[in-house]
Amino acid sequence: AYGMSALPLNLIKGTTSAAYERLENTEDIEEVEQHLLRIKSKCRDGRPLSSRDRRTVQQLEERLRTLRRRERHLESIEKSWWTKFCEAIRPLKIVWGVFFIIVALLFTVSLFLSNLDKALHSAGFDSGFIILGTNLTNPLNMLLPVLQTVFPLDYILITTIVMYFIFTSMAGIRNMGIWFFWIRLYKIRRGKTRPQALLFLCMILLLIVLHTSYMIYSLAPQYVMYGSQKYLVQVRCHTSKKKISLSKMYLLFAFLLDQCIVTRTYLFLHKFWFFSAAYYFGNWAFIAVFLIGLIVSCCKGKKSVIEGEVDEDDSDMSDDELSVYYR
Repeated sequence: AYGMSALPLNLIKGTTSAAYERLENTEDIEEVEQHLLRIKSKCRDGRPLSSRDRRTVQQLEERLRTLRRRERHLESIEKSWWTKFCEAIRPLKIVWGVFFIIVALLFTVSLFLSNLDKALHSAGFDSGFIILGTNLTNPLNMLLPVLQTVFPLDYILITTIVMYFIFTSMAGIRNMGIWFFWIRLYKIRRGKTRPQALLFLCMILLLIVLHTSYMIYSLAPQYVMYGSQKYLVQVRCHTSKKKISLSKMYLLFAFLLDQCIVTRTYLFLHKFWFFSAAYYFGNWAFIAVFLIGLIVSCCKGKKSVIEGEVDEDDSDMSDDELSVYYR
């Protein structure tokens, strides 16, 4: 949910200029060096530094090492051909960002209408918020049954939806890292990700794919329940109200008498109602996290061109491999 908002807005806003960041970094280095000289000048007459000054010197030296590592990264990125290529395709990135945010809003609106339909017309928590028909239609719910009549258009759209969730999820995990509650376990960075972090990433992606197979039920319930199957109503009615009530009644009969065969996915959710209830509340949480992530991504400024590449708790061991990625 966070990646669905972070990825498009990062593509639209872009990153800061490497030359501008390098200039700011050079000014920070000079400021830290001057501060160090002022503190070390206190012990020129042979007097030892106080414990407070020693702690300050240690912090400033760590800060200086980090800034110099940033300087090396920024210098390599500024001279790389990849940076020049990214600047050339900047308009294409903006187009893709606008497209991704429109798709994200389409999914969120479809999910909201589906959950609202369950909240208004289902039997409640004890039934898992399952409804046999759809009273509030959404764009995906109308589109997929139509595409199913022409093979394989519905499969192409489902594959596109799954791949979209995977790409946006990877973008969200890369921005946030892997956390255990408030403890950050691993960072996801190009060429420097730990093997344990890659295993966690694969596990998270597998769970996301598993969830997506049931999230389609909320995005397009008619497609997941019955597909393009139709049931025949052979009753003559004279009033519109009676026709509507009989239509809903025959939909229930069609389900109970197996006139329309339901899919295995829907049957699983129908038999084990607590799974359906968990997904119902999970979808509301999904919508809430998407909206919060959208607000946060809009308020944040441009990302650094070396976002996540250099942190204070990193070592200098991997800096020798910069030429492999930024030549």
